Amino acid sequence: MTEQPLNDPAAGGGCPVAHGAGDLTRLFGPGTESDQAGIYERLRKEHGSVAPVLLEGDVPAWLVLGYRDARRVLDNPRQFSRDARTWRDWQEGRIEETSPLIPMLGWRPDCVSQDGEAHRRLRGAVNDGLLAASSRGVKRHATFFANQLIGSFADVGRADLVSEYTEYLPMLVLTRILGLPAAEGRRLAESSILVLKGGEDALVHNGRIMEILTELAERKSVEPGSDFTSALLAHPAGLDLDEVVSHLRLVLIAGYNTTSNLLARVLQLVLTDTARLSGLVSGQLNITAVMEQAMWDTPPLAVLPGRFAASDTELGGHQVQEGDLLVLGLTAGNVDPEIRPDPTVSVQGNQSHLAFSAGPHECPGQNIGQSIIEVAVDVLLHRLVGLRLAVPAEELSSTASTWESRLDSLPVEFAI
Repeated sequence: MTEQPLNDPAAGGGCPVAHGAGDLTRLFGPGTESDQAGIYERLRKEHGSVAPVLLEGDVPAWLVLGYRDARRVLDNPRQFSRDARTWRDWQEGRIEETSPLIPMLGWRPDCVSQDGEAHRRLRGAVNDGLLAASSRGVKRHATFFANQLIGSFADVGRADLVSEYTEYLPMLVLTRILGLPAAEGRRLAESSILVLKGGEDALVHNGRIMEILTELAERKSVEPGSDFTSALLAHPAGLDLDEVVSHLRLVLIAGYNTTSNLLARVLQLVLTDTARLSGLVSGQLNITAVMEQAMWDTPPLAVLPGRFAASDTELGGHQVQEGDLLVLGLTAGNVDPEIRPDPTVSVQGNQSHLAFSAGPHECPGQNIGQSIIEVAVDVLLHRLVGLRLAVPAEELSSTASTWESRLDSLPVEFAI
């Protein structure tokens, strides 16, 4: 199976706190797309480090805003499970099968959806597969595709680095890693973005991704190669076809969205600060320092789905009930005043951010993503002479969904 079937929705609320739905803040909806930071600040003032919220479709959840509370949740899977089959609102039939949250929260036979020994078995296969993939020329693939994309606009003198570069480069590299034809890259990039964006199209695009990946796994089972898909199929852990496809989906969606989003934010930092730009071009500044700043200030996932309370407990001064859904505010946690009282102070050399989660479910492919970004920035700066932002920095805008905030565009000019 590709995901756990859901029960028919039943009447009733399912709210984790004793408030009416009208009293809770909606994290997704009209008016919230561009002011997530303001929402987090207000929630922190009103509720402290943990706040009751409504997700898309008025699904209740606890949003963890505090850094220390987030680490407690992420580091303790026995207390806060990743297994969505324990989600009380799902068990009691309050979550519709067509909910756009299901692609992000629904149970699947992958390592992210399970804890304990089941998680260790599957995570081991993923780690081994990604390790093998990272040794087979990730930087070479990134260099090839970066030059190919830049070549499509290098003679024009201007470009939108989001729509013409950052939205496609990571997916093109991932097609090589997974063993897909590069021609699938643009279609998969579009679908992966829309799965995280939510809305009525999320399930449709999730289905499109699953169809492509199922065909890939079936083909590689009879025609294996030196790719991540073949490595999963041949791994001693003995993954079945559903487990293989689910992990291909996990790596594709998580790897693509986090890398493309972080790449855009890194370039935004570089192009809105002449000192950073000149430092990188001259070699006096390392791109790792810029990535660290971006991972603290604008992590690629603003909100991480999801954890489920294994028993009644207290968190951030609130009583959380068994089966309640918790989502982790990674952006909010990274600017928690208790651990970062002055967000303007440099965080260079500090890697304790929440950008890649933490604990046993910490992102296994972060090194691959960072390698792609290093190459992408390096090739861009050395191919395009006189690269500069084409609009005032304050005109750059972002659009937020439940899970992320994406830079809308990054218009640049350069010498021909």
